[in-house]
Amino acid sequence: MRVRYDRDEDILIIEVMSEGIIDHAEQVDGVIVHLTRDSRLVLLEILDASEFLSSLVRVTMRPSPEEELLPA
Repeated sequence: MRVRYDRDEDILIIEVMSEGIIDHAEQVDGVIVHLTRDSRLVLLEILDASEFLSSLVRVTMRPSPEEELLPA
């Protein structure tokens, strides 16, 4: 796996499978998924990566419902 970040375009690129040949891509919201002919994942592009990652951090830092019920 290889991860790159294009600061100018704010795109996070995650290369999952280097030997795969990209046949097509599908976009869902801010994520572009590049797939082989038999639909194996080759590459992910996360658009507006800084916003995506800050949202991810906020969600993962939020206490779970069980943690909110525990006394301090």
